[in-house]
Amino acid sequence: MEEILTAGLLFGVGLTAGFVDAIAGGGGLITVPALLWAGLPPAVALGTNKLQSSCGTTVAVWNYSRAGLIAWRRLLLPLVLAFLSAMAGSWAVSLVPRDLLRRCLPILLGCVAVYTWRQPSLGRVARPAWGSWTLGLPVAAVALGFYDGFLGPGTGSFWTLVLVVGFGLELSSATGTTKALNLASNLGSLILFASRGLIDIRFGFMMAAGQLVGARLGSGLVIRRGADLIRPVFLTVVIALTAKLLWDVLGH
Repeated sequence: MEEILTAGLLFGVGLTAGFVDAIAGGGGLITVPALLWAGLPPAVALGTNKLQSSCGTTVAVWNYSRAGLIAWRRLLLPLVLAFLSAMAGSWAVSLVPRDLLRRCLPILLGCVAVYTWRQPSLGRVARPAWGSWTLGLPVAAVALGFYDGFLGPGTGSFWTLVLVVGFGLELSSATGTTKALNLASNLGSLILFASRGLIDIRFGFMMAAGQLVGARLGSGLVIRRGADLIRPVFLTVVIALTAKLLWDVLGH
């Protein structure tokens, strides 16, 4: 009975996280605590989280690609770099102290929230890019891919802001592109976690089943409603993530 209850709860958490993550990122706010609640050690919870989130992100990417919201030709090199950089970031976790970055992160995300709130028309229409797609995007892929493997929270939020502000994408296209780049870095980290035996397959696939449903629903809403849906959800996720990380920092 207890196993059935756990499976049902993890499915529901995966569904909710997949729905939110497909729209604005931040699904890890929901899934990692749930995996810790289920009794997984922290390292295994992080590895299992990469497994289940990769499943949901794959569905979201498929939906966004079919809707023409991902410019694949521009992303070939950035995707490879995000994948490799995330592997490097996950490998570096045990070698480099993360405290300074963890303490700075709430400030960075707070700036993202304030900037987005003060720009009500941000990402409603595509604008000329001031960043270089051939140079700037690969550099961003290296930096954010490494960050995703090394620490992770807020990667999707940073990607969305970079793509809207730096590369002129409207929010729907930025969300689709973010998911593609997130998937690459998730898979890079996943391989590292798997090579170290830090994944619980059973719990991962319980949650992944819900992710598949939630990601399909969330990405479908984005395709139909665009920036009117993305902006408030994005702001809510960034504020919640900032508050959670600030609480973690002040609580230690």
